[in-house]
Amino acid sequence: MRRAAVITSSDSGFRGEREDVSGQVICEILEREGYQVVYQNLLPDERELLAAEMARIADEDLADLILTTGGTGFSPRDFTPEATQDICQRMVPGIPEAMRACSMQVTKRGMLSRQAAGIRNRTLIVNLPGSPKAVRECLEYVIGALGHGIDILRGDAGNCG
Repeated sequence: MRRAAVITSSDSGFRGEREDVSGQVICEILEREGYQVVYQNLLPDERELLAAEMARIADEDLADLILTTGGTGFSPRDFTPEATQDICQRMVPGIPEAMRACSMQVTKRGMLSRQAAGIRNRTLIVNLPGSPKAVRECLEYVIGALGHGIDILRGDAGNCG
């Protein structure tokens, strides 16, 4: 069974001013797809804190997949993609490109999302948007391919062919 960690980046959520609906949507989809959610946390929009937590999860091999939600827009405190890039050893641009292409079928504003995806050690890290609707659209679009990528990364499957 694949293990997943979910991190929500939200100042207002961290302060208890907003419910973390997007994180719940991610967990629902992951569990439906056979993933075991081994970790879930809501953190403030702090680049260094987000980077350190993602690195810790990957370095301690706690999860095969880390999904983040929030912090991918244009707000001055949206740093999730930068935090992801800070700690990844290899970037995977096709995943966010696919999610943006999917989102742009719904709204042209999808092009404004700044998601990133990358690999640290044997963990795949993917940034999702912050809104529950966009999270559902994007994650459901890529979840099948993510599983295959994780299997390759972990040595459980051959390369794409």
